[in-house]
Amino acid sequence: YMKFPFIERLGQEKGWYRVGPLARINNADFIPTPRAEEARVTFMKEGGGFPVQPTLAYHWARMIEVLYAAEGIQMLLEDPEILGEDLMAYGERQSRGIGVIEAPRGTLFHDYTIDDNDLVTRANLIVSTTSNNQAMNESIRQVAATYLDGVEPTEGLLNHLEVAIRAYDPCLSCATHALGKMPLEVEVVDNAGKVLGQAQRGL
Repeated sequence: YMKFPFIERLGQEKGWYRVGPLARINNADFIPTPRAEEARVTFMKEGGGFPVQPTLAYHWARMIEVLYAAEGIQMLLEDPEILGEDLMAYGERQSRGIGVIEAPRGTLFHDYTIDDNDLVTRANLIVSTTSNNQAMNESIRQVAATYLDGVEPTEGLLNHLEVAIRAYDPCLSCATHALGKMPLEVEVVDNAGKVLGQAQRGL
């Protein structure tokens, strides 16, 4: 099962968060390439001075990052230092390593401990899908409130659920390539957990 990480000082109710391109663009003061920066400024105007929050804005933010990557590739290819010889950083041996890095789908938290034989004795990873778990659940709740009519899930509801999930994590459905082919199982339950309706697709 997937956990629901949160910022401890805010608590579980208020401390959940989103990671990924939407969070990065909302928090960027500038992008150091001209076309991506122009796109970021246009994007931020949509928020009227506040962060842009709609879930589907993930795709817009993702495209701004693709533009930045393309401009960045050109800069790297034109940089003479790219052929330098410094390939490794050396330092004192450590038994624990913690890393935080931004990846296309969001922030990755890695925490590893090794023993004297360099075998991993503990590993704790929080990947972007886990970080976005509560936010995805909130989006799914909004889709259900808007598109569920009665207790039987429809194909239209499944499509809207897929769109919400793909906004956070397109790789959950990378292998299917097309809308409407992502494997889904939906159950409508009452407060007691009794299943009132269900639908499956691609399972």
